[in-house]
Amino acid sequence: MLMDADKSVLLVVDLQERLLPHIEDWQRVLENAAWLVRVAQRVGVPVAATEQYPKGIGPTHGEIKALLPAGAIGEKMDFSCVAAGCLPPLPGSDRRQWVVCGTESHVCVLQTVLQLRQEGKEVFVVEDAVGSRRPSDKALALERMRRHGIDVVSREMVAFEWLKRAGSDLFRAVSRDFLR
Repeated sequence: MLMDADKSVLLVVDLQERLLPHIEDWQRVLENAAWLVRVAQRVGVPVAATEQYPKGIGPTHGEIKALLPAGAIGEKMDFSCVAAGCLPPLPGSDRRQWVVCGTESHVCVLQTVLQLRQEGKEVFVVEDAVGSRRPSDKALALERMRRHGIDVVSREMVAFEWLKRAGSDLFRAVSRDFLR
């Protein structure tokens, strides 16, 4: 199954100011997530984000927050965005395909994607845009996700599948701005 821009939503899970510095290779995770947000916006895919207990962990990192429209961030206390009930008012929540990035891979991302899959959604986790404090936790989470029918993909896989074909003005613009 391919990702389709007309059926997808990008979900950015808990890329928060106080948590990120503790994530292994956090700058790469943040950079790749911001790249995905910009690509999604360019191709018309809605973007939603969540914050886990923002009073304690802080707000969404400024680099991501600056890219999001008002009303695109949901707050939660449950680790799973699904269990928290914060997804329905967010942009794209009615979409069938969920492309997910964020932190932590083995906690909030894992619980969210497993429940999205359980609800019958097609779920794609962007390996180069998720992270955990320990690499072993990330590896275990990705392995478990795969066992439960979640596709683990790269950011470029997402972009090329959303674009579908070369030769269009959109492809040329995305290629020029993101793929070189």
